[in-house]
Amino acid sequence: MDELGRIRERKMRKMIDDAERMRLGAAGRVEIATDASFDSLTSSAPLSVVDFWAKWCGPCRMVSPIVEELAKEYAGKVLFCKLNVDENASTAQRFGIMSIPTLVLMKNGKVVDTIVGAVSKAVIQDRIARYV
Repeated sequence: MDELGRIRERKMRKMIDDAERMRLGAAGRVEIATDASFDSLTSSAPLSVVDFWAKWCGPCRMVSPIVEELAKEYAGKVLFCKLNVDENASTAQRFGIMSIPTLVLMKNGKVVDTIVGAVSKAVIQDRIARYV
């Protein structure tokens, strides 16, 4: 296969992967992000909300059901992801996450807003509404 064929194949695979991610997001599921998948996952959606969390974090467990609800409510419009900071320290460090839970709102792969701490569903909805 020549270079052009390899480029076409890579682009086709990326388009299929992106379509699959959006289909899952459209189903109202929260995606699991990792250091390896973070950039392709968040850049595949016009608006992403990333929940930086850890298993041992009590406030994170309070925010998690809210994120799950919002993923269903904004299905097809907003991609919701969770990134475990203990297992994916590189990405957490890259974004300067110092406290959890932290929700990072990204528009076309760029950070547009950050919410730190356990906040109500209404606060999160208000912030999302600014960018939808």
